[in-house]
Amino acid sequence: MGKPSLGREVAPSPLGGEGPGERFSPGREAARIRALRPPKPSVDPWRPIDILTEEERLPDGRRVPAMTIFLAGSECPFTCVFCDLWRFTLDEPTPPGAILSQIRQALQQADFGHDGTLKLYNASNFFDAKAVPPEDDAEIARLTSPFARVVVECHPKLVGNRCLRFAGRLDGVLQVAMGLETVHPEALPRLGKRATLDDFRRAAELLADHGVEMRAFVLIGAPFVPAEETVDWAERSAAFAFDHGAVQVSLIPVRGGNGEMERLERNGQFSPPTLTQVEDAVERCLGLGTVAVDTWDLEHFVDCPSCAGERVARLERYNLSGTLERLIPCPDCR
Repeated sequence: MGKPSLGREVAPSPLGGEGPGERFSPGREAARIRALRPPKPSVDPWRPIDILTEEERLPDGRRVPAMTIFLAGSECPFTCVFCDLWRFTLDEPTPPGAILSQIRQALQQADFGHDGTLKLYNASNFFDAKAVPPEDDAEIARLTSPFARVVVECHPKLVGNRCLRFAGRLDGVLQVAMGLETVHPEALPRLGKRATLDDFRRAAELLADHGVEMRAFVLIGAPFVPAEETVDWAERSAAFAFDHGAVQVSLIPVRGGNGEMERLERNGQFSPPTLTQVEDAVERCLGLGTVAVDTWDLEHFVDCPSCAGERVARLERYNLSGTLERLIPCPDCR
């Protein structure tokens, strides 16, 4: 895939992100949701939250080294009802130079060669000026150019000219990971994401037109989706993402812990997914494209303690191999 062409300018998103004066207001509903949260841990903007080194499977089946830098930065201005990323974010704008400091510290531990993947995950939107100061973009690109692919996360409405300029600075390929979440027509507008399927389409088309690759996040157990339809809507959502150019879809089981999810569960508007539903969603998505499942804390969704450990390990092996092994029957559950 060729480098991005910057010949066609893109109108700034109506929600901003292209300049320091373009900010967001959480609104009354967002303020209510934030008020339910427990206190945030203290975050140092000059040090990364964490660093993860692992392997990941590419669409062509190859396994390559991958480093994820969990960056400390300003909180996402969109207040999704299901969000669990707000915990390790700043309440104020990220200081200029802070992201650079975090990346430099993390890369001192990296020795991946030219075919590695670097994920810069800031629990927010990489192209929000409040989260990642635009004046740091050129140096971020210089630091990360040795990697074959650089992955950042961003809301569809913040994918615009700044994204294309950043992609043009890299030697490797930029991949933008966007939260599609769900295509359920009643659930999506109620998630607090303030994004429509048309917003996702627009961003996906823009990225494809300029040689930037796209990943997508899809929820398993999205609130406002009936529990018995969880797997079906996860499959439909993954299919939508692949139909619009996603090179990979990550399936994310929805977790509680922010106060709002517990309220929705009490009201019968959210049912935490079971491990069986996670397994079924993976199986249903096998033929759609390159799919991975978030296995962090999957024990939280256990529906049978006797076989949970092996079932989680099976999904971890699937993420690397792309082959879902036959499930060994458990005498206690099936």
